[in-house]
Amino acid sequence: MPNGFPGARVCALFTAIASFLFSAPAWAELGQPRPWQLGFQEPVTPIARQIGQFHDFLLIIITVTSIFVLALMVYVGLRFNAKSNPKPSKTTHNTTLEVLWTVVPIIILVIIAVPSFRLLFAQYDFPKADLTIKAIGNQWYWTYEYPDHDALTFDAVIVEDADLKPGQPRLLATDNEVVVPVNKNVHVLITASDVLHNWTVPAFGVKVDAVPGRLLRTWFRAEKTGTFYGQCSELCGAKHAFMPIAVRVVTDEQFASWLQKAKKEFAAAPSETLQETPAETPRLAELKR
Repeated sequence: MPNGFPGARVCALFTAIASFLFSAPAWAELGQPRPWQLGFQEPVTPIARQIGQFHDFLLIIITVTSIFVLALMVYVGLRFNAKSNPKPSKTTHNTTLEVLWTVVPIIILVIIAVPSFRLLFAQYDFPKADLTIKAIGNQWYWTYEYPDHDALTFDAVIVEDADLKPGQPRLLATDNEVVVPVNKNVHVLITASDVLHNWTVPAFGVKVDAVPGRLLRTWFRAEKTGTFYGQCSELCGAKHAFMPIAVRVVTDEQFASWLQKAKKEFAAAPSETLQETPAETPRLAELKR
């Protein structure tokens, strides 16, 4: 295409944008958002995969419906305007048309309802747990407990920009990560100690409110190893944007090794979680204020 062609720069711009969008998955980190991302994060659990499929299915129905309604409006505007139709029809009733515009939407809703109920059933049909974790929302950090493993308890606080290590995403990394084994059914019990929070990990298809005085639950089975990030998705106060979630999925051997180290490292964590002690980090003390 000649450089003098008026649309050359526009075409080059669209080509660059398309190349950027389609090549983004190649460099994007698994389990976290990427710049200029379109669509969901890559699913790594059966539930997240079903959510993505249901979303795509609804998108097709919405697109077809919108195109049909737009085409109908354009047709009516062109066919029945005053110039094209100087003598308007006196018709006030059409049985066939009224039956169709009642029955067709009902059929569409039934078609949508079937996969919707299937997804809801999958989300709330809890398989037998291989591991149980309790997540407690606090202003503004998370506390995690492993009831099956000597009530192992620790806090997860956001990593400040100045302390980020290579590979850690800003505003998503935490000083302590939730560690779970791959291909295991993990039940998560969720509550809060002060106000409403929300435990959300997009790649897992998990998003559950943390309510003071109530214990809600969800589950996931991560099929890939790696670190997966989320954030509190409930407006919980001034530092709502600074209480991220980081879940590291590892092999069974790595999980067993981590457990041994964590039991020693967080041996005193329960008492320190319930009351402020001199051993608290300055960052945790600041978040509690």
